[in-house]
Amino acid sequence: MRKLIKAMTAVAFAAGVAVTAGATDAQAAGGTYEGCPYTAVCVYPQDAGWNGGNPSLIFYSYGAHNLSGQYGNHILFNNQSGGATAQTCTGYDGVGCQGYLKANTYMTKDLTPINSIKLNP
Repeated sequence: MRKLIKAMTAVAFAAGVAVTAGATDAQAAGGTYEGCPYTAVCVYPQDAGWNGGNPSLIFYSYGAHNLSGQYGNHILFNNQSGGATAQTCTGYDGVGCQGYLKANTYMTKDLTPINSIKLNP
């Protein structure tokens, strides 16, 4: 499964495409995956794929989390439980949010225009 996910991520990066509309299932619920603790939302470094299981940002609490210095393509992984979602927002403090990343899914996204990530219960 991990090889498939890494291959899909590599293809997405090579094609310059964001995996957004059909966010990809990453695992069965209930454990750490690619270094992202269960119940967290993780951001991996720019153009580094899963970065050997070392996310650069980890968010645990619901609400908006402002970003700084995040540009280009990053994997965003929602390892929260149940129906918890995550959103990327063009403004600080959770303003201008778009789409929903369901629990246990990930996407590759250009964070250049993104200024915050919002975690929802």
